[in-house]
Formats: sequence, C-alpha cells, structure tokens
Amino acid sequence: MRCIRVRDAAIAALFFVATAVAAHAQAWPTRPIRLISPFPAGSASDTTARVVVDQISQILGQSVIVEPQAGAGGIIGFQMVANANPDGYTLVTSSSSMANGKVLHTRLPYDVLRDFTPVAMFGVQPNVLVASKQSGFKTVADLIAAAKAKPGTLTFASAGVGSTSHMAGERFRLATKIDVRHIPFRENGLTEVMAGRIDYYFIPLAAAASVLHSGKLTALAVSTPKRSALLPDVPTVAEAGYPAAESNFWVGLSAPAKTPKDVINKIHDATEKALQVASVKEHLAKLGVEPGLMSVAQFTTFFNDDYAATMQLAKDAHVEPAD
Repeated sequence: MRCIRVRDAAIAALFFVATAVAAHAQAWPTRPIRLISPFPAGSASDTTARVVVDQISQILGQSVIVEPQAGAGGIIGFQMVANANPDGYTLVTSSSSMANGKVLHTRLPYDVLRDFTPVAMFGVQPNVLVASKQSGFKTVADLIAAAKAKPGTLTFASAGVGSTSHMAGERFRLATKIDVRHIPFRENGLTEVMAGRIDYYFIPLAAAASVLHSGKLTALAVSTPKRSALLPDVPTVAEAGYPAAESNFWVGLSAPAKTPKDVINKIHDATEKALQVASVKEHLAKLGVEPGLMSVAQFTTFFNDDYAATMQLAKDAHVEPAD
C-alpha cells in the first residue's frame, strides 16, 4: 500500500511540475526581456538587432531592452547569457562573431554550441571590401597587383584578432594568395583606412553604410554571392575572380540552453513577424541587410555549420589562440 502511495505522490509531483512549466510558457512574457548586446554600439550586430527589437516588443506586448555588455571580444556578454536563468527573459544578439572567442582562446567560460540555443535569424549582409581613396585602388585587381608587387607591405584592418572582419580578410588573403599584414583595432579601424594609414578593410556593410559615400573610401567588392542592392555597381568577389573569398555576416538571436521550447518558438515567431513588417524591411535594406527567414531547426543547422567553417578557416589561416 505504501509503495502505491509513494508512486502516486511521485506521479502527482511530476504532473505538477509539467503543469507549472506549461503554464509558465503560456503566460510568457509577463515582464520586460533583456537582450544582451555583446559588441559595441554602432557595430553591425548591435545596429541590426536594434532595428528589429522594437517591433518584437510590440508583437510580444512587453519591452525588449537592449543592454550593452561589450568587452573581451564579446566574451563578457555571452558569459552573462550562458549563466542566465533559461526562462526566456535573457537573450543575446548572436552573429558570425560568436565564434571569435574560440578563435582567440583555447578555453572559454562557456561552450558556444552547448550553452546556447539558436532562436531566430535577423538577417545576412555582405562584408564589403573598402580601400582608402588615397590608395588609388579602383578594383580588386589593382589591390592584388599592388600586394604582389610589394609582398608584406600592404595592410588590412579588422575589429580584432578572430573577429568577423579579420576572418573575412584572411579568407580573401588565402583566396588571392597575397602577402599582406593584418592590423587589428578595437575601434576606429575604418577611420584609419579613411585617413589612408591602412590600405583596406573587409567590414560588415551595416558598420560602413554611413560613410561609404564620404569620398574617403572606395568600395571594391562585396563578399556575398550576389551584389548588394545598396551597392549595385560594386562587383562580388566571385565576379572579381575569387569565389573562394565569399563570406556572409549574419546576425540573429540566441537564448541560454534549456530555455523551454514553447518560449523559444514564441520568440522565433515574433521575430519572423517583425521581419515582415514593411518599416523593418525598409530600415534593414538601408543597412544592406537581407532578412533571413529560417525555422528554429534550420537556424540551428546554419549556426553549427557556420561555427565549424570559422574554426576551419582559423586553422587554414594559422590564426592561433592567444591562450
């Protein structure tokens, strides 16, 4: 008799927990949501996310507050989210840059694949190859000719070792077989190119959009398979003869691992609806961002494949972790 009572109590407890979880998922969200932005304001990931977040707030009926937590190449922000309660109230802007930490460090306070759940894609944009106007380069061929004429002389900027801009630059270097020097910057790398002190930069289009028509830069190519609507006269790297230099910069949304599936689906569906709002699409288009509509499963596969590709590129380019 006692065994039956213990069994019944256990079943009741399990039923209570399941009911509580279901009720929580149905009620979510009942308070504001934090979106951790692990990279500086004005960065491509931060800029893209802010365009979509306001609309997501309206759809969910709760504020989504962007909280900047830049530092250590994004590690500080990502660690906060990896350690957060997986209840759907703490999210993070994820992007191609999410692999940076693993490129930079052999050990991290989180595991990119294990400690996060990919939720939704915001969009994809090209990295744009820009050169200083003072360089006189008008085409990719001009840049490559100059690099081969004086090996080890030309310089390219990035947002830091292992960053998306660095990896795009390395992919270009390997594809074109040129000998150039990488100069990492925490900030102001684009300013250095505009001033003519650095020769070129592969930078996400959203981060460069506001200064492309300043008269101080020449856009030589975009890294995507097709031309950008924002730069219709700028050829792709494939059109320039180097399809192996193709790369995308993507921005999306991730949550701590073990966030309830129903909550993940609600966030995903709200994001998909936001991306189809005309004003959001228009604003993203001005940044050169093409909305990415993927299911949670598709985005998870995309996320894992992109991470693996970045790790392979770091190996091929001999980008060694700092520790």
